Amino acid sequence: MGKKVKKESEPPSKDVFDPLPIESKKAATVVLMLNSPEEEVLVKACEAIHKFAEKGDENRSSLLGLGAVEPLSHLISHEDKLVRRNAFMALGVMAANSDVKRLLKKLDAIPSIIRKLSPEEDVVVHEFATLCLASLSVDFSCKVQISDQEGLEPLIQLLSSPDPDVKKNSVETICNLVQDLPSRVAVRELNGVPPLLELLRSEFPVIQQLSLRTLVIVTTDTDTRATFREEQGFDRLLEFLCNKEFSDLHVEALQVLSNCLEDRDSLQVIHETGGLQRLLQFITTPTLLDIQTNAVKAISRVAQSSENRKLLHEQDIERSLVELLSLEGDSLRTATCQTVAAMSLHLASKDAFRDLDGIRAVVQLLGSEGGEVREAAAQALSSLTSSNQLNSYAVYEAEGDEGLVQQLHDVIPGAVAHAAAVLTNMAEQEVLRCSILSHGAMAALLEPLQSADTHTLVRATQALAALACDAEGRADLRNAGGLVPLVQLLRSNHKEVRRNACWAISVCANDEPTAVEMCKLGALDLLQEINSSANRRNKFSEIALQRLLDSNLSLKYSLTNTLAPTDITVDGFYDPGQARSGQRVLTLEDLSKQPVNQRRPVIAINAKPLDTVSVDQSEERQQDSPTETRTASVLSSKGSTRTPSKGKSKGRKEDEKLRDEDESKPQQEVATVTEKPWMLPYDAAFHALVTEATKTILPLHVESEQYSALARLVSEVMGGAVEVDRQHDFLWELHLSELRYELQSNIIPIGQIRKGTYYHRALLYKVLADRIGVSCSLVRGEYNRVWNEVLLSVGTPHYPGCQPQPRAHLVDLIHQPGRLLRANTPQAKQYQTI
Repeated sequence: MGKKVKKESEPPSKDVFDPLPIESKKAATVVLMLNSPEEEVLVKACEAIHKFAEKGDENRSSLLGLGAVEPLSHLISHEDKLVRRNAFMALGVMAANSDVKRLLKKLDAIPSIIRKLSPEEDVVVHEFATLCLASLSVDFSCKVQISDQEGLEPLIQLLSSPDPDVKKNSVETICNLVQDLPSRVAVRELNGVPPLLELLRSEFPVIQQLSLRTLVIVTTDTDTRATFREEQGFDRLLEFLCNKEFSDLHVEALQVLSNCLEDRDSLQVIHETGGLQRLLQFITTPTLLDIQTNAVKAISRVAQSSENRKLLHEQDIERSLVELLSLEGDSLRTATCQTVAAMSLHLASKDAFRDLDGIRAVVQLLGSEGGEVREAAAQALSSLTSSNQLNSYAVYEAEGDEGLVQQLHDVIPGAVAHAAAVLTNMAEQEVLRCSILSHGAMAALLEPLQSADTHTLVRATQALAALACDAEGRADLRNAGGLVPLVQLLRSNHKEVRRNACWAISVCANDEPTAVEMCKLGALDLLQEINSSANRRNKFSEIALQRLLDSNLSLKYSLTNTLAPTDITVDGFYDPGQARSGQRVLTLEDLSKQPVNQRRPVIAINAKPLDTVSVDQSEERQQDSPTETRTASVLSSKGSTRTPSKGKSKGRKEDEKLRDEDESKPQQEVATVTEKPWMLPYDAAFHALVTEATKTILPLHVESEQYSALARLVSEVMGGAVEVDRQHDFLWELHLSELRYELQSNIIPIGQIRKGTYYHRALLYKVLADRIGVSCSLVRGEYNRVWNEVLLSVGTPHYPGCQPQPRAHLVDLIHQPGRLLRANTPQAKQYQTI
């Protein structure tokens, strides 16, 4: 780099230095000249630096290292126009270097640059000042500083400059600035939309593109879209879209249109001007993939409004979308599926997609390699099948249920969530639900139930609840080990996840094996904890707790001290006593393993002979999946006792192998291999009591006589009447201790008790009443007081022909057996406390 600087001849003077011609080939020398007080030297030096910097970024870095930036940042404010111009030219080119930008920011050069954007400045100054700002505005802190120094207004004014370079640099800077919301608003307030629209007519594609990119961003603001309409923006945009010469820029133009179509007023304008038809032409006419994709995205924006969906349906948009589903290109397929999902919110469109076989086309996309396509396809199916059984069946006919189950293993959370939503919609129909379960849906849900994505968790629990509404689904869930992650979701801090988990548990608790297993996993404790919190409690948590207890009447009685008339006890029910807060209620099998102790004995109910139990268990083994874990169950389908073997079932092949081996082994060796499960002993005495109660009580036709007769039968079995002042002579504790040691167990069958007090008699009354169909409740009070309540219609009806209002009565089982005491009377209260 070499420059000659020659001073012009001046009149000789003894005080003036003679002109000295200088030629330098070193950049360092020229940089030193930037500190000269002579304007001509400065002009030449800046010009030389500009040319040197234009040759590449390496030269810019070299100039930075020589210290050229700081003097240049001062020279842009020089009083001489030519110096200012050349300094800006040099600095504008150098600002493209990242290190130069950092130094300019440190030197606080932005205010000086903005001040030179005034109309009186030279066009060249405008060009390189805006070039400098375009480079600096990429940095966030520089954006803020440009906005704070009110640099946006002069930049907008320069959009109308006659110089195309000034226009290009200005619109590029504005495009960078509007990445931040405050600048978007400022563009509208400073009337920046009209000049941006005018730039669409520029003869330079780069200016058109930058203008469109700026409009894409600013039209995300609602008020700016209103200004866009007022300034006839749609006319300019449609004019641009109709020009095939600008086809390479139609993508950005369609993005602007897509933004504006979110407003109802904008849609009306574009519809009146024929723009909607033009938009539909972009969809149906083969063209560039990106153009079709953005046109579909624009339609998707339009379809967000119910009125717009109706309008699009009238234009037969469904046919065009179905045709697009068969085209190649993941981006186009994704956008099309998303538009199908939006349009499916319109009922008529759902039917139209089915009639056009669009559902099958969407189902086929579930197998796409692109994750976004799979997610969008599942989203479309979710919308299509929502509250529409015909569409759900169409998915089934297209064999979509298998693909949806497979998609539950997808790595994309959205794809999993939408797939679960479709399965939830389909599971409303029994045929479809069975098909879904046959593809292993419950096992496939295990992974989504442990997802970190809350939306996926919500959808997965909803699908589980829909599929677990029958016994087959619940058995699949148990065998797949799905109860463990489901119960764990009760610990979630996300309200919607916890709420749906409670609902799924309430559905699963409809049968005893599932309910018992969930209780073993801690569901009962977690639900009690949730319901004790005012913030975490919800209706579903209350329902879930109630259903768990309803399926475990022994547990319910221990925890709530009450069994309602609708709580029907069956074989396997037991009274473990009142549970203290936080105490775990043991199962019968666990209690049977304890050594004999001095604690309150457990009273158990079982009138089922052992041969009947064996047959029932054999049938259950045939129904259970042979390859999954069989959980030991304590209660029957409504609280009865079963205690299957521990560990895992061996599977049919292993069972057959074992049977073959049994034939060749001695009987004693086989006995050592097979471990018999613990079973509650058959209570023949209680069985006899049930038979006697059936014969003597049921023939009675008056309710009060049935209640009293059953009370006398219970009292007779339990030691007869006991006077109030002679209760201390009634040695029922000694009798129970003798039974305990005779049986060598803490579990006493109720039929073997011959001396019983309040809680023994009341329990026997309840279980006998349940067996013969007599309605009564069981209530535990304080100090071992337990009583039965029955509803009895007594007195004169208020209106002729009507029955008297039923009133609650307590049944006396010990002092005057058969006496019915009106609830809340002094006599009843005395019976509950003495």
